[in-house]
Amino acid sequence: MLKSMTGFGRAERTIGDKTFLVEVKALNGKQFELQLKLPPLLKPYEFDIRNILQEQLIRGTIDCYISIKQNGASRPVTINTDLIKAYYTQLKDLSEELSLDTHAILSSLLRLPEVVSPSNEFLKEDDFSHFKNVLTAAIDELNRHREEEGASLQKDLLLRIANIQTQEEAILVLEPNRKVRIKEEINQLLDKHVGKEKIDQNRMEQELIYYMEKIDIHEEQIRLRQHCVYFNDIIHGSDASKGKKLSFLLQEIGREINTTGSKAYDAAIQKCVVAMKDELEKAKEQVLNVL
Repeated sequence: MLKSMTGFGRAERTIGDKTFLVEVKALNGKQFELQLKLPPLLKPYEFDIRNILQEQLIRGTIDCYISIKQNGASRPVTINTDLIKAYYTQLKDLSEELSLDTHAILSSLLRLPEVVSPSNEFLKEDDFSHFKNVLTAAIDELNRHREEEGASLQKDLLLRIANIQTQEEAILVLEPNRKVRIKEEINQLLDKHVGKEKIDQNRMEQELIYYMEKIDIHEEQIRLRQHCVYFNDIIHGSDASKGKKLSFLLQEIGREINTTGSKAYDAAIQKCVVAMKDELEKAKEQVLNVL
């Protein structure tokens, strides 16, 4: 089953006096790129959090926002008295200079940066274990979205490859008549411009064989069929990340289609080639979204 690279997951849970909130958004990306916003309490665990996200999301451009709220009267805080004294001295001098009322200055001081801060410098191990469950829940929701979108991608990609295989089968039917027609056209041109009696038949046969080998598309068709079969095998395989393999394989399929078109010299086969290229481009657009 394919997974899309895009998705969103959110989990919020209150445990004891703390409320954990995790939001994870994933977009397309060639590698794993993470933008992580953490509260100060989780800074010591940043490396662990990054590892969890990378192991479970594998690839894509990831935005992860995490917050922790401490609820109730038990919320521990620290007042930075040295800083508030420094603020007060400057504000008092400014108030006196501007003749301002200083009666409500304390409430203003308490709102200044870093005057009041949580007293905990880091989250305890038990609390971090609870947080990891919330993080996993958000990741699981994101992965469910990826699977839902991946099912649509898989259906479309299988259709594109099936259409390419249909055109390849049509070329297989057209191929024998193509060689006969090209050989007849060459003989007619030589008869018209050189004359049948002036042609060395032995040399003519050798040149025809050499020319037919150059425009033979049998090997290209075999490789194209093999690539299409392998493409289907990868899609139905158990690997979690398949986008890079599928993208590379589409390049190989495109190479065989292009070579077939350059060697065809046949209007009917060229129509099949154009149809295959159209399906291939649609598949390439879709595979960019595959994990």
